[in-house]
Amino acid sequence: MDSPIKRRLVLGFLSGWVGKFASTVIQLVQVPVFLHFWSVPVYGEWMIVSALPTYLSFSSFGFGSAAGNEMTMMVSRGDREGALRVFQSCWWLITLLCCAAILFLGVGLYFSTIADKLKLSAISEIDTKWIIFYLGVSVLLGQLEQLLQASYRSVGRYPYGSFIKSVMSLAAFACMIVPVVLGGGARVTALVFAVANIAGTLILCVLVRRDIPWIEYGWRFARVAEIKRLFGPAVAFLGFPIGNALNLPGTLLAVGYALGPTDVVIFGTARTVSRVALQMVHMMSGTFGPELSSAFGARNYELTRTLHRRACQMALLVAVVMVLTMMTFGPWFLHHWTGGHVPPSRGLLSILLLVVVVNALWATSSTLLAAINQHQKLAAYYILATGITCVLCFVLARRYGLYGAAWSLLVAEIAMNMYVVPASLKISRDTWPAFLASMAQYPPSLRPEALLRRLRCV
Repeated sequence: MDSPIKRRLVLGFLSGWVGKFASTVIQLVQVPVFLHFWSVPVYGEWMIVSALPTYLSFSSFGFGSAAGNEMTMMVSRGDREGALRVFQSCWWLITLLCCAAILFLGVGLYFSTIADKLKLSAISEIDTKWIIFYLGVSVLLGQLEQLLQASYRSVGRYPYGSFIKSVMSLAAFACMIVPVVLGGGARVTALVFAVANIAGTLILCVLVRRDIPWIEYGWRFARVAEIKRLFGPAVAFLGFPIGNALNLPGTLLAVGYALGPTDVVIFGTARTVSRVALQMVHMMSGTFGPELSSAFGARNYELTRTLHRRACQMALLVAVVMVLTMMTFGPWFLHHWTGGHVPPSRGLLSILLLVVVVNALWATSSTLLAAINQHQKLAAYYILATGITCVLCFVLARRYGLYGAAWSLLVAEIAMNMYVVPASLKISRDTWPAFLASMAQYPPSLRPEALLRRLRCV
């Protein structure tokens, strides 16, 4: 890898950290501020109502992600006209889908009694409808942001695009806090938040046009053929949130049916702690996606192979380090985090952390498949594996308790490794012996003796 690629990877990882920091700040600040200025019932109902519009994010059917990969591969081959054709085609498709969704949302809310069905009392029926509409429009128009981010990704400026998105998220949250502090109700708060997000989308449109001159807004290059070609990869991207729904809430429901609510709390909190390590791994692997798209699009198989190896290597290293850290401090953190209400189980946490290590390899390797829009089978295998895991989780939990439920999670991870890694090796023209040997070959700057020398200097 040359210096520009290494620089982009580092900046991409740092921008990922900024995004995580922004979401953490929002989560930490939101609860005390809202509870200070609003009553508990109002905030509780706000959480319920504001969560509903997030399901509208599926309205773009994954075309933003598929377009980002395709544009990146085309630009790497010097085909900017083809990338513009993909951009304009997907822009109008997403716009039409979102407009249709807004129309159906408005009509559905007009004829429904949503507050009554949700058993809300602190927020009125009319306010509930307007909150869902405001936030729904914000979520739907925000689907265009994924395509705008794809423009920055196609020219190798994905760290900048990610950073801008994080800044805009913080700005929208800051705007939302203002009416809360000034005594505004839930409806005004939703309106301000929606306007701030829509303004952010418009600003991003202007920035993309300024920073990437060959990007044009219009329909001169839009083609129905491009939509048909991207339809399979786009819809396949929806398989991952479906699989995640089976893997996370689905297994919790299985534990609940098998053992009861008390064991759900123990299992769920232990898994949440273990997933801290998983988030670090996924942030590391996701950084390599744009570079893999570019390398494969340019038919540079040597670079594709190197990037794939380095991504898997770094993900496994991060996973092992995080697992050792969580094994050391996890039980202590779990005890203090729950105020002693959830008994920490080192055995249960150990199994869940083993799941993280096994997940690290296939989840990182699958970045190559997703980055070049060859993930249709991957999505199908993921849904199948997580569905089987839900059933197995219930069966093993009934027989062996929480340990059985934890061991069942390994089934999906092992099954995914058996499919994903060989498929990625075939695409990158790699072999098992060479791939496994590369996992032990670290650059001189990352070898233990070099790291120790740096520590001594500090």
